[in-house]
Amino acid sequence: MSFLESNRKILRSRFPGLDEILEPYYTRISEHGSTFTLLMDAGSCSANKLENRFQVESAANGQPTLKACGRWVHSRFDPEREGRRLAEEVSGDGTLVALGFGLGYAAEAACEAGRDRAIIIAEQNPGLLALALCARDLTWLLGRERIAFSVPASANSVCAALETLGGKPIVLSCRAFRDLDPVWYDGIEQALRTMQAKDEINSATLRRFGKRWIRNLGTNLEAIRDLPGISRLVGVLEGLPVLIVAAGPTLDECLPYLSELARRAALVVVDTALRSVLAAGVQPDFIIVVDPQYWNARHLDRCSAPYSTLITESAVYPAVLRLDCGRRFLCSSLFPLGTYIESRVDPKGTLGAGGSVATTAWDFARVLGASPLWMSGLDLGFPLLKTHFRGALFEERVHTEATRLDTGETRSFRALRDGKPFYALDRSGAKLLTDKRLSLYAAWFEARFARHPDARPFSLSPKGLLIKGVENISMEALMNFPECRGEIENRLAKSFASVDQDFSSLQNREELDRNYVAALSGLKGELASLRDTSRAAAVQARAALVGLDRSRDAPPNAHDLEAIKATIGQAMELLGKANAKVGESSAKEVAGFLFPPLAELEEGLVSRLDDAFRRHLELSLLLHERIAQDADFHEHILTPSK
Repeated sequence: MSFLESNRKILRSRFPGLDEILEPYYTRISEHGSTFTLLMDAGSCSANKLENRFQVESAANGQPTLKACGRWVHSRFDPEREGRRLAEEVSGDGTLVALGFGLGYAAEAACEAGRDRAIIIAEQNPGLLALALCARDLTWLLGRERIAFSVPASANSVCAALETLGGKPIVLSCRAFRDLDPVWYDGIEQALRTMQAKDEINSATLRRFGKRWIRNLGTNLEAIRDLPGISRLVGVLEGLPVLIVAAGPTLDECLPYLSELARRAALVVVDTALRSVLAAGVQPDFIIVVDPQYWNARHLDRCSAPYSTLITESAVYPAVLRLDCGRRFLCSSLFPLGTYIESRVDPKGTLGAGGSVATTAWDFARVLGASPLWMSGLDLGFPLLKTHFRGALFEERVHTEATRLDTGETRSFRALRDGKPFYALDRSGAKLLTDKRLSLYAAWFEARFARHPDARPFSLSPKGLLIKGVENISMEALMNFPECRGEIENRLAKSFASVDQDFSSLQNREELDRNYVAALSGLKGELASLRDTSRAAAVQARAALVGLDRSRDAPPNAHDLEAIKATIGQAMELLGKANAKVGESSAKEVAGFLFPPLAELEEGLVSRLDDAFRRHLELSLLLHERIAQDADFHEHILTPSK
């Protein structure tokens, strides 16, 4: 096994967990000359009548090629050339998802064509990857910076890897393996399509609400100066239990016991569950609010939590920061405007954002250093076909707005139907109705639990969606935990006193104020410069377009033609300088937050597809007009009206 040691050397250093998974398979691989054979358990191939083994043999050109269950996976003549041909079919920018690795020819060729491209190697059968490591030198591929493995792969684990690497998924599928197990391939590809649809929904949401979020930030910007960050709470509850209260339907089962549980654990409560927790007579230790939408702020209506600490983000709807609570802390902003000011005034500390406030609540509990972690209401599905717990704001709205022809039951049915529902397993092994959006949250959790195995939570109910890493715990077991409310409050009191002494000291307040004024002034100046530069660039692009059109009309005399060419050349030179200046601007990320996808701008081009130069000028014009517009909008938000 000439290549195994060199390949494993990289695996041990970069992916030790994967090497452990593959280790049992190495001993099941037999070598006879240039032939490697992996014997599998019965049922490893979809068609049991096929020969139940994977075998590497020499192709006609001497390269190793693979036969799976009696079928050729790669070319019998030139597998490397075949891999290059398959890689050429992969187009577009994004993260390559190699479904069915085989011996890696196509994946390797695709990575060579795009050297900065991220890749996820998704293999259902760990033995096949072990076989490839024996048969081929894969050190170049394994040593790439942006590479992730999903072995054995599932839809959730592949989506989790994609969420970590980012980018649009570009699927490279092994056709021979697909025929052996189409269900596995179809399931993962459907999950990736759903994930991509989520990104498209996020883009649509940004187009619809992006300016609202920037206005929120403009109103709340002083909070970055005035409120401490969650980085000051790191490890404050180390070794103490925390109960994370999410807002799934099974929260109803937990509420009657909440006051007793609060004696045994600190309570981290999401915004959507706050009203019911307060109604149960319990004051949370922490309330998590990170959604910037107006309707999300309505969950806090008429809520009073004077003994609770609010954990929020600077782009939330301004009413959130007026919640009647004891203290307020910020996590790092999710938006470039907030990030710009924070980095120059007071970095707050990052919390994960997986699309659900429950993901942020879990990450905050992890930051606190708490152990063990318990979770209630993390259902990510519809147990007993319930969409919400009793008393949830959305449930109350349904009943309030219901009519004789549009009843509450009808609206609940639409809530179940419209999310593309499907059945999956819950944590007890029973069937649970969930949907595509909720299953993506499960993928986020699985990815984070893999990174932080010590922070895997226990669920108070087995009725939620099965998530790898989440174990069940009974209410009886929780009640046997010793009470530690006194220790929790003592730790928090000491931490808050330290924050008051440090963050709220006169010296620190003066420094924060100086930094805030400088950051705000600097950003306004950068935005003004960006706006003026892009406006000038748009003028140059328009001048070049006019000159180009004149040069293509009725043939002018030689003198006029030279003058037109000079005008175009000067415009292109100035346009290049403007592009460089925009690229160097420290405010480009701030102004670019509202920027539409490039494909959307290209839809507005009127030039022929084969007229590349004119399309370039048209696109430059649209780009700089939009940059100037967005920079002007941000500058206006940062300048209070008199």
